[in-house]
Amino acid sequence: MSGEVLEIDELVADVFARACSSRGILEHITGRWGTLALAALAEGPFRFNALRRKVDGVSEKMLAQTLQALERDGFVHREAQPTIPPRVEYSLTPSGIEVAAKLQALIEFVEGKVPEVAEARARYDAAKAQ
Repeated sequence: MSGEVLEIDELVADVFARACSSRGILEHITGRWGTLALAALAEGPFRFNALRRKVDGVSEKMLAQTLQALERDGFVHREAQPTIPPRVEYSLTPSGIEVAAKLQALIEFVEGKVPEVAEARARYDAAKAQ
């Protein structure tokens, strides 16, 4: 893109349009690891390994890729302190705080619906088994 000037004010996002970049952003936020990383970081800053322990089941590679994508999108701040060994801490940006609050509301909704969903699944499975 060297030599090109991107007019941000002229961009119109439409997540339903195949080529819209908002789809990629939405994918970074709502993917399994993005959602969990953002929700965890809503509790406060984390070092990489502490965040990996918090987000149980994520591989080192997937967490690194997820954090890099969220940092690129402006939702996560990465601060590397010049120590030996390097100390890296991740936190939410103002936009990250906003999106994490929305995700936290969704997470709480889902957690509250677990018994209802379990019943619905049991009814569905029973009906399909007949």
